[in-house]
Amino acid sequence: MDKNKIQHHIEKYKSLPGGLLPLMHAIQDELGYIPEETYPIISQEMSLSVAEIHGFVSFYHHFRTKKTGKNIIQVCRAESCQAMNSKSIEIYLKDKLGIDYHEMTEDQKFSLEPVYCLGNCACSPSIMINDDVYGRVDKEKIDKLIKDIE
Repeated sequence: MDKNKIQHHIEKYKSLPGGLLPLMHAIQDELGYIPEETYPIISQEMSLSVAEIHGFVSFYHHFRTKKTGKNIIQVCRAESCQAMNSKSIEIYLKDKLGIDYHEMTEDQKFSLEPVYCLGNCACSPSIMINDDVYGRVDKEKIDKLIKDIE
């Protein structure tokens, strides 16, 4: 963890009302996650307790506290996708990648995350890979998407 990068972001947002949210986004954008060892630094600079920082990060599902793979695959678990058999997509991805949710492949190429709506309900089931949403996914489409990344 680069404390100078963290401090740079803190300086940018600490006097901004409601600055904790954009601060956390900036840290995660920079590092890919929010290391728990940053909590005391953030706590001191933002005049909040470490418990408040932990509570904030754990409240928002978007924030991660562990390093992720180069490519993050999110599986939609909202009602529409569930109704269109997203569970089979979830099982297939876990088996194909050899990981569970919140884990990273051994080669650090992929992480798998649940998400609770991608806003693509008309094209269920949906997944998101990095910043791109894909609808009406099936095993063949997933295989092609992963192959294209590798």
